[in-house]
Amino acid sequence: MRKISFLRQIGSQLALFLIGLYVILPIWGMARLAFDGSLLSRPTEFRWLPKVFALDAFFKVLDKPYQSVNFSTLLKNSLTVSLGAALAAMLLGASLAYAFARFRFPGRQPGLFILLLTALLPPIAFTTPLYIVLSILKIRTTLLGLTIVYAAFAMPFCIWNMRAAFQAVPKELEEAACLDGAGTFTTFYAITLPLALPSIAVAALIAFLMAYSEFAIGWLFVEKPATVTLAMSIYAMVQSGNAQPWSYLGSLTLIMSFPVVAIFLLLQRTLLDRMLFGAADD
Repeated sequence: MRKISFLRQIGSQLALFLIGLYVILPIWGMARLAFDGSLLSRPTEFRWLPKVFALDAFFKVLDKPYQSVNFSTLLKNSLTVSLGAALAAMLLGASLAYAFARFRFPGRQPGLFILLLTALLPPIAFTTPLYIVLSILKIRTTLLGLTIVYAAFAMPFCIWNMRAAFQAVPKELEEAACLDGAGTFTTFYAITLPLALPSIAVAALIAFLMAYSEFAIGWLFVEKPATVTLAMSIYAMVQSGNAQPWSYLGSLTLIMSFPVVAIFLLLQRTLLDRMLFGAADD
């Protein structure tokens, strides 16, 4: 085992400490705002701990955090749109990613380049065509329309991620399954898909987070308070300025993070199980 010099070890620990501090400080700041019952509007001074510890802000946002809309409605909208976008991007992207990974057809290279280009472009570049198409279909102001928008934003990344995962699966395994009499769909479903499942789960998680946390573009496809998501309601609180205590903002931010943490922990365990299973098989 190679020994690390004392100075290098101190430098590495210091760098890791600064990175951890950079990550933890915003979370601590939101938690401090959430539990500070002394706030009447924006915070006017820096504090490590709440001046007056209170839970009133949590009860307020769990009732009606945005206008007259219940918290349950906002949470349902966010989960419906985010899970729907992740599922659509995963299902539609998996078939296209497998085609790009395994088959050779005219236009394959230009198609990959276009997908890469769309992944690099900012999402605002696609709002105009999506706005027109969804308006023609008369679903622009619905949760279905918002789900389609977020799925379209996540699709290029999901396709490239899953394409790399399918390419990493040895082609000999698929050929052996074909020799045993398995068809193309059976080979994909029983051989390739389980081996690529960790990367597919990562793509689905990224698609979920993109839809769950997006708020700016969503306002173009929302007209009624009943279709607003949690991220949009937080943005509305920030825009309101001093109209309400910022403890509401901190508490709603913490509450909004709970589903993300739960899904991540669940998915993390699934990924670990799959990796250990694959290592055991080797």
